[in-house]
Amino acid sequence: MKTEVLEQISLLDYLNFNETKSNEIVDNSEDIKIPFPTPKNPQFSFIDLFAGIGGFRIAMQNLRGKCVFTSEIDTNVQKTYLTNFGDKPYGDITKIHELNIPDHDILCAGFPCQPFSIAGFKEGFNDTRGTLFFDIARIIKAKQPKAIFLENVKGLVNHNKGNTLKTILSVLREELNYYVPEPEVINAKDFGLPQNRERIFIVGFRQDLKINEFEYPKPIPQKVYFKDVKEKSVVETKYYLSNQYLQTLKKHRARHESKGNGFGYEVISDNGIANAIVVGGMGKERNLVYDDRITDFTPTTNIKGEINREYIRKMTPREWARLQGFPDEFKIEVSDAQAYKQFGNSVAIPAIQATAEQIIKNLMGDL
Repeated sequence: MKTEVLEQISLLDYLNFNETKSNEIVDNSEDIKIPFPTPKNPQFSFIDLFAGIGGFRIAMQNLRGKCVFTSEIDTNVQKTYLTNFGDKPYGDITKIHELNIPDHDILCAGFPCQPFSIAGFKEGFNDTRGTLFFDIARIIKAKQPKAIFLENVKGLVNHNKGNTLKTILSVLREELNYYVPEPEVINAKDFGLPQNRERIFIVGFRQDLKINEFEYPKPIPQKVYFKDVKEKSVVETKYYLSNQYLQTLKKHRARHESKGNGFGYEVISDNGIANAIVVGGMGKERNLVYDDRITDFTPTTNIKGEINREYIRKMTPREWARLQGFPDEFKIEVSDAQAYKQFGNSVAIPAIQATAEQIIKNLMGDL
């Protein structure tokens, strides 16, 4: 089988190969401004799997890392990634041969939580076939990065009675021969973000490096609140709820409260912290805010009824971006619906960066 190492597709290359209607090649090189270019004189290399819009990449580049390969299957997300980093991610990782991926020091992956199909979990590596973790494992096996850094939802801890995580750790430790300390659940609110977002982090080091201890980062004392990420100017009317929808939410919460449930909408105060921003499942409704700066109550979208007079609105996509630690230089050039989805699926950058910094400290001398 012929294996040719893949290289990142630069924004310049991508634009230069886009043809106009007259089939002329467009050269937009003078207009290109990349918000997050690769750092000069990088200290290490990494790959970005299941990359989303690049939360891992920003964290790693802040630590002077160079991304040598990116994979992301969602075409809308690819556009956001391309706009901000100048690289168009490769698509479906299951279709890319592991030997085609460049050598790298650190493998980063925020992979989906999926069940393994083999009952009993007795076959280790083979148990993971058909899942996206299998693709991570085959790349690790082929490329032998010095370190791995995986991120997943907190639910992975108890997923399938704990067997999913147990199998993942067994494959990493026993079959791929990596030192993997016990994973840790890290909360974004402990790392400078006003969001209660818990995620499990899994770190590993190649055994021949003789690294046999690792300490996850300690929470920082800095306290931040929603007011620290709140829009500084008046927000567009389209983000304010209609009175009819607000009343529906109130009735919905009242029904659940009468049954002893805590489910329902929530208004985050300026001195509070947001609930985890997620796609679907009342993700936006559990993160409503009070904002009385609106002056024009004329609806700008096709809503039912009038704009509510209680000054309740959704958070904006930019506020969601800030809740995940994305700098304001990060370009949002997609629809609001796409933006909420993309930021809701992203990682909390400061928590990723703090953990990556610990990884790099352990690798000093081996990079």
